[in-house]
Amino acid sequence: MEPSQSEMNILSNGKSHDLGCDVGVPMKTMLEEDLNGTQTVRFDDPDGALENQEFLPSADGKKPPHFTDFEGKTSFGMSVFNLGNAIMGSGILGLAYAMANTGILLFLFLLTAVAALSTYSIHLLLKSSGIVGIRAYEELGYRAFGTPGKMAAGIAITLQNIGAMSSYLYIVKSELPLVIQTFLKADPNSDLWYLNGNYLVIMVSASIILPLALMKQLGYLGYTSGFSLSCMVFFLSAVIYKKFQLPCPFDDFSANSTAGHLNVSSYVHEYNNGLVHEDDDSHCSPRMININSQTAYTIPILAFAFVCHPEVLPIYTELSNPTQKRMQKVSNISIFVMYSMYFLAALFGYLTFYDKVEPELLHTYNRIDPYDTLILCVRVAVLTAVTLTVPIVLFPVRRAIQHMLFPTKSFNWLRHTAIALVLLTLINLLVIFAPNILGIFGIIGATSAPCLIFIFPAVFYIRIVPKEDEPMNSVPKIVAVCFAALGIVFMVMSLSFILIDWTTGGGLAAGGH
Repeated sequence: MEPSQSEMNILSNGKSHDLGCDVGVPMKTMLEEDLNGTQTVRFDDPDGALENQEFLPSADGKKPPHFTDFEGKTSFGMSVFNLGNAIMGSGILGLAYAMANTGILLFLFLLTAVAALSTYSIHLLLKSSGIVGIRAYEELGYRAFGTPGKMAAGIAITLQNIGAMSSYLYIVKSELPLVIQTFLKADPNSDLWYLNGNYLVIMVSASIILPLALMKQLGYLGYTSGFSLSCMVFFLSAVIYKKFQLPCPFDDFSANSTAGHLNVSSYVHEYNNGLVHEDDDSHCSPRMININSQTAYTIPILAFAFVCHPEVLPIYTELSNPTQKRMQKVSNISIFVMYSMYFLAALFGYLTFYDKVEPELLHTYNRIDPYDTLILCVRVAVLTAVTLTVPIVLFPVRRAIQHMLFPTKSFNWLRHTAIALVLLTLINLLVIFAPNILGIFGIIGATSAPCLIFIFPAVFYIRIVPKEDEPMNSVPKIVAVCFAALGIVFMVMSLSFILIDWTTGGGLAAGGH
């Protein structure tokens, strides 16, 4: 049976490739399947020789056929930077708050569990990708369930990453005016245009994010990803340093000589509710296990903090010498580094303020000295990091749109640019005009994140891996079924907590990617 036209054009970051241009016989063999996409096995290649031919040089030194229109040239280190930058998100600012509501031991257990589950999920994606020779999340959905699977994966990636990019630009909108105000010692009540977050987020999007998002290949962003991660390392170093510098209990900023420059009224309510001026240090001791009404939000916060799955396959596509084992090593290193940074940031942030830590860690430092030079530099570093992360997250969204709307089109600079412009315009409008957008993306995050981390990788693996190799009663398939069921439970629990929080008049807990 001849493959469909959409199957003959496998896109990579908006680029298509006419498979007929390569050596036809092996390529056609790898694409033969049933119409519903359920049978993707190369029965005439039980040992995976064709898969190795796709990913590895042939014995005679000739260039084997490839699924993309360019050779993967991104180095191992740059790929680690890109994936690490995709994992690292604004959620790191809320992890100390999460630890305060779980205790150190429970937080460490949950963080380890989520990191391990994310690693296993990436393993499922890479194994499914290796079997069919496709390194695109949406096309794996097509091979597993046809067009509905492709559309479901594309929509989930689009919603999840638009939510992530919006959260990053919200940080720019809220934090950048404060940074400029501090540098210039400006009146916070002034109506100067350069203190208006709406203007600033548009300027940052147009001058920094858009040029980076217009790059043709994701691998080019490895340098900016490395710089972004170095900014977060600086943030972590400052958090550790402040732990040994600040006393507990701490004095509020009104005791400092710089208090006269600030608008005190916005903080009065917090102080009157006992957030500062503690008369004893009874709260200055860590809790190993803590259960309260906010503990339930910790799992969604941690899960969203490890969402990088839409970026895994694009990074895999551009990796030099792209073998499954090599990409799994990239993923393992990236997740381990982010796991270590997450735990250290949460631990030292928690040990600095204990149960007085706020959902956004940097806001807690403001109570002591809003003009602290080190914290000001940390704010700049965090702003830089989240700004440079937006282009990384935009690439999979554009690729998903390409797969859904233009599956047979070859790469075109006009379309490549237009999609980026439309996406950034939409996200800027959401950030500027939708005051309750965090509630909307709370629902999106509770649905798309479990799908991308748990459900889709597992069900794609179950459908794509042939029963002849792994029957349904085999251990790998049983584990994958349990993994998908875990994702469904997680989704139901997350939605339930959010809806209960809404109906009781509470606000969404801090976190998210």
